[in-house]
Amino acid sequence: MTIAKIASGIPLLENGDRLHRVEFERRYEASPHIRKAELIEGIVYVASPVRFTVHAEPHSNLIGWLWTYKTAMGDLDLGIEPTLRLDNENEPQPDGVLFRIDGNARIDEDGYIVGTPELVVEISASTASYDLHDKKRAYWRNGIKEYIVWRTLDAQIDWFVLEEGRYVLMQPDTDGIFRSRQFTGLWLNGPAMLAGDMAAVLKTLHDGLKI
Repeated sequence: MTIAKIASGIPLLENGDRLHRVEFERRYEASPHIRKAELIEGIVYVASPVRFTVHAEPHSNLIGWLWTYKTAMGDLDLGIEPTLRLDNENEPQPDGVLFRIDGNARIDEDGYIVGTPELVVEISASTASYDLHDKKRAYWRNGIKEYIVWRTLDAQIDWFVLEEGRYVLMQPDTDGIFRSRQFTGLWLNGPAMLAGDMAAVLKTLHDGLKI
C-alpha cells in the first residue's frame, strides 16, 4: 500500500491514521489545508465542516458564558479550540478549556497547552460521538477534573466531575442549575442554555458570582 505524500515528502494526515503525538504533529503542521484534527487514543480524527445550528451557535454561547466568568474572576485563562498535549497518544483540540493561571496547565515553548486544565468543554452531536467515549477516557486518564459535553441533537448537557479516580455525572438542582466544584460561582442554567436564552444564563452566572 502506497502512502500519499505532500510535496515535502511528509505523509498526508488522514482520518483514521494510527500515530504517536510527535508524528501526528509533524503531519498536521505540514497540512495547512486541514482546519482541525485531533489525536485521540492514538487515532487521527479530521473534523468535518461545522454546521451553525448544532455546533457554531451553541459553541459561541458556551464560550460567552465562560468568558464572562473568566473576566469576573481575573486569575484564569480561557481558550477556544487550543491544541492540548495530553500524552503520546492524545492531542485533542477541545471546543473550550478553562484553567487557573499557575495551576495544573501551562503554555509550553511551542505555544501549546501541556498539563491538565481544570475544565474542558465539547459540543457534540450525540451520544455516539467519540466525545463521550474515547475522548472522555483520555480526559479521565489524564486527570481533567471537570468535563462538559453539550449534546446538541439530544438537547442534553452532561457535566462530568472526577471523583475518586472516575468520572461521575453531576446532577443539576431542581431548577436545572449546575454548580462547578472546581470554580466557585461558575453556575450554568442548563434549561436556559439549551433554549439559547443567554440573558437568563448570564443572570444565573451573576447570581453565582455573588456567593
